[in-house]
Amino acid sequence: MIVYQLAIRCFEIVLLAIALGLFIPISVFFVECIAALFSQHQTECKDALVSQPRVDVLVPAHNEAAGISATLQSLLPQLSEQDRPIVIADNCDDETAAVAQKAGTTAISRYDPQHRGKGYALDYGLQYIATNPPEVVVMVDADCIVHPGAIARIACLAKATVRPIQAVYLLTPPPNPEPKELVSALAFMVKNLVRPTGLKQLGLPCLLTGTGMAFPWSVIQKVSLASGNIVEDMQLAVDLAIAGYSPQFCLDAQVTGVFPQQQHAANSQRTRWEHGYLQIMLTQIPTLLRASIDQKRFDLLAIALDLCVPPLSLLVMMWATAIGGAALAGGLGTSWLPTILLAMEGLLIFISIVAAWSKFGRANFPVQTMFAVPLYILRKIPLYLAFLVQPQTKWIRTQRDSVTEK
Repeated sequence: MIVYQLAIRCFEIVLLAIALGLFIPISVFFVECIAALFSQHQTECKDALVSQPRVDVLVPAHNEAAGISATLQSLLPQLSEQDRPIVIADNCDDETAAVAQKAGTTAISRYDPQHRGKGYALDYGLQYIATNPPEVVVMVDADCIVHPGAIARIACLAKATVRPIQAVYLLTPPPNPEPKELVSALAFMVKNLVRPTGLKQLGLPCLLTGTGMAFPWSVIQKVSLASGNIVEDMQLAVDLAIAGYSPQFCLDAQVTGVFPQQQHAANSQRTRWEHGYLQIMLTQIPTLLRASIDQKRFDLLAIALDLCVPPLSLLVMMWATAIGGAALAGGLGTSWLPTILLAMEGLLIFISIVAAWSKFGRANFPVQTMFAVPLYILRKIPLYLAFLVQPQTKWIRTQRDSVTEK
């Protein structure tokens, strides 16, 4: 009997620890989403078109001949005669470089099969422009549409603040999307628009999201991008923040891409993003916390807390598993306190998602999208189990669909 009571007590402590542990990312998620509700659209750099600094735009591209033209058509009209658009044709075996040159850009080719990935390509581009560096370097993926005015705004803001600037990066669902694709786009919007907007409203830095980024040359030249990290943008954000240059979000500039329509390509992209995110969480949160203490900087603590929020589907999955276990244990005679705490946390998640959808997603995501969330989460269980067994650590190019300018 004593052993049984001791086991019950230990189990209660474990459940309570899980509930308290989940409270941190859930409360951070809640605060970010609610803060975003109070944001108002305003031009952050009113004189961007007048005082835009000299800009070099780096476009890393691996076998992008089929779709890069649309990207360049959206980009080139935004540049002045002093600016340089540079496409880095990285380990290509198609006509990417030729298509880029025909469009009117400088195309440089890099061949190094042993070192593949966007980080290596961008580092090669930085070395290329180092002999005649610009004031600001902008980085745009080869499968994105750059919305009008975006380059001027992020370049101007990077120059004014001497900090990295991240534009809004969203993915457009394919025509006649399935419910799972709408849910995925909604989750992407929450991650790349809602949460950074909330951080900006609170006066806090954001993470980089991989495209639509601007860096003062004096800042970007201090770090190395030459790595095969599958989420090189997040690692770059951490490195720059620790060095004293925390990224800032720009709500006035936007780039968009499209979800891969082939199921295999979509799964590959999702695996790379989420496995990379989890790896960064495990390795960089302790680094940020130590740096925050050593440098006595709250912004580094804020980035660590933002980074502790896992992908939304995983967060909901962890919460559902925890409250299910706590409720079952409560029915068997343990304390109901963990169940009560988890129920409150579930309410915070629900309020956050509804609030984010109401302000930012109502026009693009019908309310029926919410009903597809449980099935979407169930389909992602194998992805997270794969992370425990064999996490993806190498960069693998996602099969692209052509992008069209809108």
